[in-house]
Order: sequence, then structure tokens, then C-alpha cells
Amino acid sequence: MNNTPFPELSKDFTIEDIRKIRDWSSERFTNMTRKEIAEDINSGARDFLALVEDTRQVEHQDGALAVV
Repeated sequence: MNNTPFPELSKDFTIEDIRKIRDWSSERFTNMTRKEIAEDINSGARDFLALVEDTRQVEHQDGALAVV
């Protein structure tokens, strides 16, 4: 896997930031097989879904939020 560092983004997240991310992503996958790319993407998706599940919140009838 490629260890290309993630680009520094502006605080306003501009179109230039999107270009930086696209270039970074393209560089990461340069010497990877399709299978390696799919595994990398799926791994990131699993990590993201786990994060979403860990931080999911529901609103109770009294208006308070609680992590479930």
C-alpha cells in the first residue's frame, strides 16, 4: 500500500481541497491491483460504519440526547 500523506486542507474546504483529495487518492492507488483497491476501500468503509454506530444518538421524549 502507498503511504502518501493526506494533503493539508483549508479551513473553508474549497474546490482546490477537493482536487488535492482526488490527487492524493489517485496517487495512493497507483501501484495497487483492483483487488487491493477494493480491500482498501472496504476497510475504510467498515471503519467509518463502526464510527457511525459508536456515535449514533437518539432523542428521548424529554428532548435529551443519549448515545445508543
